[in-house]
Amino acid sequence: MKSARPKVLHEIAGTPMLAHVLETARQGGLRDAAVVVAPGMDEVVGVARSIFPAARGFVQDRPLGTGHAVLAAREALEGFHGDVVILYGDTPLIRPKTLARMLELLETGTDLAVLGFEAGEPTGYGRLMSDASGALLAVREEKDASPEERAETLCNSGVFAFRGENLLGLLDRIGNDNANEEYYLTDTVELACGEGLKTAVVLCAEEEVMGVNSKVQLAAAEAELQKRLRARALEDGTTLVAPETVFLCRDTKFGRDVIVEPNVVFGPGVSIGDGARIRAFSHLEGAQIGAGAVVGPFARLRPGANLGPEVRIGNFVEVKNSTMDEGSKANHLAYVGDTHVGAKANLGAGTITCNYDGFQKHRTEIGKGVFVGSNTALIAPVKIGEGAFIGSGSVISKNVPADALVVTRGPLDQRDGWAAKMRVRRERMGSAARGNKK
Repeated sequence: MKSARPKVLHEIAGTPMLAHVLETARQGGLRDAAVVVAPGMDEVVGVARSIFPAARGFVQDRPLGTGHAVLAAREALEGFHGDVVILYGDTPLIRPKTLARMLELLETGTDLAVLGFEAGEPTGYGRLMSDASGALLAVREEKDASPEERAETLCNSGVFAFRGENLLGLLDRIGNDNANEEYYLTDTVELACGEGLKTAVVLCAEEEVMGVNSKVQLAAAEAELQKRLRARALEDGTTLVAPETVFLCRDTKFGRDVIVEPNVVFGPGVSIGDGARIRAFSHLEGAQIGAGAVVGPFARLRPGANLGPEVRIGNFVEVKNSTMDEGSKANHLAYVGDTHVGAKANLGAGTITCNYDGFQKHRTEIGKGVFVGSNTALIAPVKIGEGAFIGSGSVISKNVPADALVVTRGPLDQRDGWAAKMRVRRERMGSAARGNKK
């Protein structure tokens, strides 16, 4: 990946690839996880615990193959008799229903199920070898395959499902007599057949098992997942005016009759209420948006933005860690940070809540029905009482009582005729300068 970050922590749709894999596992019916990592990758285990809180991490000290990697988690597997699915943190597009199909086979008597796919271009993949009846006999890595075996297009995804009581016995019998001198998980298929265990193949679409080993492939996985998320949003009744320009997260939630205009980006943790409209070129992250609210165009909602019903957030307005109650408005060019805005309050163009003093953040409280005039700075911590009016151009650093009018504006200095005299003076200066050049 040409990156200091572990590969499986690179994100698609705002979420690390590993989290996608484990969330799919959870939705597919799995109940716990053991995560095998390279040395020094504690951060990877931490992400796993965001999905499976009891997940355990195990270190594969040397990269000696997939079978060796699974054995690194021996402590979690010993004495376990449930179903075990082997997944990969860089294969984030498998669907929950695909894993559920694999588990259903185990429940009905299959001992080992392999997830396979028909490859458009099979080069580089292991091939699934079957007999005349279609029974799975072996998985042949390409380096070890004969020319006839390489002609096979049914390929191995690497995802295996085992009945737990069989797994360690099979793993312990794997050898490394192959071109790479590695311990292949795929060898368990032949070993299982030799013991009379029942094996089977579950087929899926090729894009489901798309692996990510470069930034190019990461972009391809992002594009595929965005197609899925957009399709789901449309099927659920969300209006995406130009779907291909909208970018969603896996956890984006839409209510009924939501309209999303072109070129909107949703980061993690966004929920949008019924009938809300997100206008073009807006960016939302960690925000809760109430029913009937309108956001944008060109608006930014940062984490902790909580908009009540019928709130209006207009162009070039940024809201961060703030609650805006029902019917309140900030329609133009405003920053609302660490603030509570009461119902039906109006923040004029250029309003800024000055929440940071260089050392700490402070809160601003704006009461119900307050009117804040344009180009006003509210220096936190400060409270504006209900129904108060703040005159345009004010700097407010003290609490304002309810229903008061406050204006902190310098006196008007008017000098009649000054502009005309200045123009004459400048013209004379220009004439003199031109004369000196002759």
